[in-house]
Amino acid sequence: MGPGDLGVVSSELTLAIACMAFLMIGVFRGDARSAGPLTLAMAALLAALGAVVATEGAERVTAFGGAFVHDGYARFVKALILFASAATLALSKDYMERRGLLKPEFPVLIGFATLGMMMMVSAGDLMALYMGLELQSLSLYVIAAFRRDSVKSTEAGLKYFVLGALSSGLLLYGASLIYGFAGATGFEAIRKVVAVEGLSYGLLAGVAFMAAGLAFKVSAAPFHMWTPDVYEGSPTPVTAFFSTAPKVAAAALFARVMFDAFGDAVSEWRQIIVFISLMSMFWGAVAAIGQTNLKRLMAYSSIGHMGYALLGLAAGTEQGVGALLIYMAIYVVMNIGVFAYILSMERDGRPVVDISDLAGLSAQQPARAMAVAALMFSLAGIPPLVGFFAKYFVFVAAVEAGLAPVAIAGAIASVIGCFYYLRIVKIMYVDPAGEPLDRGMAPLNGLALTAASVAMAFGWLPFIGGFGVIELGADAAGALFR
Repeated sequence: MGPGDLGVVSSELTLAIACMAFLMIGVFRGDARSAGPLTLAMAALLAALGAVVATEGAERVTAFGGAFVHDGYARFVKALILFASAATLALSKDYMERRGLLKPEFPVLIGFATLGMMMMVSAGDLMALYMGLELQSLSLYVIAAFRRDSVKSTEAGLKYFVLGALSSGLLLYGASLIYGFAGATGFEAIRKVVAVEGLSYGLLAGVAFMAAGLAFKVSAAPFHMWTPDVYEGSPTPVTAFFSTAPKVAAAALFARVMFDAFGDAVSEWRQIIVFISLMSMFWGAVAAIGQTNLKRLMAYSSIGHMGYALLGLAAGTEQGVGALLIYMAIYVVMNIGVFAYILSMERDGRPVVDISDLAGLSAQQPARAMAVAALMFSLAGIPPLVGFFAKYFVFVAAVEAGLAPVAIAGAIASVIGCFYYLRIVKIMYVDPAGEPLDRGMAPLNGLALTAASVAMAFGWLPFIGGFGVIELGADAAGALFR
């Protein structure tokens, strides 16, 4: 390790030092339930974001013997992760304060989870991959059970931990098979072996086990079983975090492993991703239909959306990876907007999360109902909202890669999924109004809801140009293939 290595990991160092400092501050201050640590954590995340953006234009560089890779692909994904983490922290402030949950360890755990995600997307070695993955996972297990006086929250943390340990075991078994048959843990060295010898049955088994472990992290079917219960049982700000940054990190890591280590064997591993993608799209579409809880519905929604995103990975092309990155960026914005409103749903000062609680919202709060409706239309993929173009890009990439039947199946799943999104709009605008929801909404939450809905409604206009996400995503995908 040398000074050059430290320069490559400057953003990770910034966040790690800040989190350890906040941890010590929390220890010495005791159980101080103030917004100070959360505000400082947001500042640290934004500082790390600045460090990531400052490296824009740099070529692909490695550190620590190739175990850490920093390139345009990692920069794009890290910026998205840091943005999502900072946004969810900002949205959680009012909710956590009013419920006595704003303890100093909450922003610290969010920071360490984000640090693990940043390590994941820059992993160039199986061991570095596992270190980042576990740093993220261990932090997420704790914050899932953060509300210690709630049986549901404790149950969510326990389920997540047990099933997460199973997924880690699958991933480690796959990594051991890959090491045993390739004789190396570095992605570049593994790729050289695959290029010369092809993907042997042992390596293919290793890839299958690793794909299963990563599918769990991205909550893709059939490894999705933890998602609905954890989304419902966790505190709502934690659910908002689960639905954004960790999904981006896991999807990006999935692509990094498949292309950096097994990019010469796309035809062999593609069938695994196609199966996971199809299962996720249809299970997310069908299982959400009967849900009455908004958080559980968003859990199944995330399963379906991860299926669409993985369709870009299944394409096995630069265009497909670009579509995946664009999809994840749009998905993050949509979810931030939706959870900004869910966090503010209260009646007589008590949080409510049933879909029926939205009845008559258009008459009581017409502006918010319109914003939520725009986000639901976008999640459903209805043109001309931006969510439609997210699906369009992955479908086009799949068709051009020879996966037209899979793209058609995805379109059918998308039509099925429209039902439960449009049902929410119908409840807001058609169903008779019940007991009204409280009108109060934290300013930051209102700003996030408005900004996300406007971005989804008008981001497709030529003079906005997708806010530059399309070009940035394509450039980042190109960096992965260089």
